[in-house]
Amino acid sequence: MGHILHDWDLETKRMLLRKAYAALPKGGSLIVYEALIDDQRRSNAFGLLMSLNMLLETPGGFDYTGADCCRWMGDAGFRHSSVEHLAGPDSMVIGLK
Repeated sequence: MGHILHDWDLETKRMLLRKAYAALPKGGSLIVYEALIDDQRRSNAFGLLMSLNMLLETPGGFDYTGADCCRWMGDAGFRHSSVEHLAGPDSMVIGLK
C-alpha cells in the first residue's frame, strides 16, 4: 500500500489492514509505505506537513508514525512488523502474517 492509508480516518485504516491480512496467505507480508512521521514527532517535517495537508484535504485522513502502523498491524493479526527508512521522507512498515 503506497501512500494509501494516510487518505483515511483511523477506523478505515484499521479496516484496510484487516482486509489485507485476511487476503494474504500464511507467511505472506504486507508493505505499507508513506512519509511516516518519526515516533518522537520531531524530525520528519515533510511527514508532519503531509499530515496537516491530509487533515485539510480529506474528511479524516492523517499521517502517522511507524509505531502507530506497527500497532495497527498487530491489532489486525500480523505476527511481526518492522519499520525501515527509504530514500527521502518515505519509510515502510513490513507486516508478516
